[in-house]
Amino acid sequence: MEWGPIRPPSEAASLYLRLTRNCPWNRCRFCHIYKGQRFSRRSVEEIKEDIREARHLADRIKELSWAYGHAGEVTPEVVQMAAYRLGEQAGHIAIWLYHGAKTVFLQDANSLVMSTDDLVEVLDFLRENFSQVERITTYARAKTLARKPVEDLGRLREAGLTRVHVGLETGYDPLLEYVQKGVTAAEQIEGGRRAKAAGLELSEYVMPGLGGRAWWREHALGTAEVLNAVDADFIRFRTLALIPSMPLYEELAAGRFEVPTEDEMVREIRLLIEHLDGITSYVVSDHSLNLLMELEGRLPEAKPELLATIDRYLSLPEEERQNFRLGRRLGVYRQLDDLQDYGRRRQVQEVLARLAGRGADVEQVVVELRNRCI
Repeated sequence: MEWGPIRPPSEAASLYLRLTRNCPWNRCRFCHIYKGQRFSRRSVEEIKEDIREARHLADRIKELSWAYGHAGEVTPEVVQMAAYRLGEQAGHIAIWLYHGAKTVFLQDANSLVMSTDDLVEVLDFLRENFSQVERITTYARAKTLARKPVEDLGRLREAGLTRVHVGLETGYDPLLEYVQKGVTAAEQIEGGRRAKAAGLELSEYVMPGLGGRAWWREHALGTAEVLNAVDADFIRFRTLALIPSMPLYEELAAGRFEVPTEDEMVREIRLLIEHLDGITSYVVSDHSLNLLMELEGRLPEAKPELLATIDRYLSLPEEERQNFRLGRRLGVYRQLDDLQDYGRRRQVQEVLARLAGRGADVEQVVVELRNRCI
């Protein structure tokens, strides 16, 4: 069985099925995942063989459960035994079974570049082997969706595909060109609308900070405009982080790009949310790159609460905000209420004191800790 390198956090407990290798575009300046890797399509037969192997391992894991007195149930003990006795791949399958074996994620970066006929054949075979699966999701480029007939997307929905994850990143055309996203705002709207028209769930990813300090406002407003036109099922934040293997890092190193501070990115998110109107998307901040992970709720009802959470953070004194920024990046805090926990607060204060004693730049430490989440 082959697995690709990434998946959304929401697919952590899914079965991974690799349909294509790497990314057919692979030019985005903020991404490092597939750089230096060649894109290729796997054959339908290769993919089917992986499904057969997954079926075989699932059956062996159930046999292992019966043999050790767990009556076919996949318990944590069975998961450990499967990984130890049958190998890493079996361990992954066992975790999937433990969580109910209801979800599958199709890898890599843009599975929809496969022909519709081939993808339908794969989906049919997958469901024949695992009839209990309820959700099948994949990454997709907006440009691919914009070129795919709604009828084809509808066939994929009928065959079992339920959700597409799309990297919107920004809706501001000059920024899309600058980061070499290879798509326009108009194409993002068209692709999103086609996915929705076909009955697919749509998850759009927004990248706070991508506009730098120069284009933060245009980035927020342009992105809100696209999101308002699409009305995605989910809006997910993925805060910008730059490391040397990303092409955009060269711009940072040369002084031609400035990454906004954590507080500036929070203000950017506020501006974006403030301008989301007439949609029913579910906003989620479900990645450790994000500072305020508690931002969650369905629009329009949750909009006042989302803005209030942001304002609560921004209204804190600078010392409090710095304590929270560092605590979040250290993993001590997860939400603003954790600031009220004396033990956690003291733990962060002690780290701040040690950093001050060394003359360290606290905000640079925060950035370095954030970058480790990539």
